[in-house]
Amino acid sequence: MNVNQDLLDRLELRQLIDNWAIWRDAGMWEKFRTVWHDDGRMMATWTQGTADEFIAMNKEGWKRGVSILHFLGGFTADIQGTRAVTQTKMTISQRGDVHGVSCDVVCTGRFYDFLEKRDGKWGMCLRQPIYEKDRLDAVDRNAELVLDQALLDQFPIGYRHLAYIQTKVGYEVEKNMPGLKGDRVEELYAEGEKWLSGGAVNWAGNTWK
Repeated sequence: MNVNQDLLDRLELRQLIDNWAIWRDAGMWEKFRTVWHDDGRMMATWTQGTADEFIAMNKEGWKRGVSILHFLGGFTADIQGTRAVTQTKMTISQRGDVHGVSCDVVCTGRFYDFLEKRDGKWGMCLRQPIYEKDRLDAVDRNAELVLDQALLDQFPIGYRHLAYIQTKVGYEVEKNMPGLKGDRVEELYAEGEKWLSGGAVNWAGNTWK
């Protein structure tokens, strides 16, 4: 192993992950597009599609006042040649109206990313968040807020409050995202191992080779 190249790769990967959060949350869409390869796809609770579709959905959400922010923590990278899988601790913070009450929801989890170096440049091929736990609070602690328990129970425990607020602002939320435990996250880890070994990956009906 070339120690210097390994270190440079890890630094470049971390910068790419940081740039994703900063440029996305700041609405710097042209810069944000550069972190993705052309076949890159984003799997979020509220939208699943290409990088360009994700950007278009974000722009539309911004116009409607949708407020979603990201904060990053610890980072690790598994690198095999020109392929990498990274995991980054994160929180997703969203503010929105729930039954007439302004609320904040915070979801803690990890970004699980499939990346590849092409023509000497790392880029993102697939981002699949792992949703571990969340909570929802009224901005005004004196406000009375009663949630629809039947709606809340439709979603996995790791992101049920995030899904609740996203449903209330008009999104159709995916109900089969990976959490801290369970078959779905184990399937994701298995796809990550295939990616690192140079194999074809199939996730959410999409294939990378």
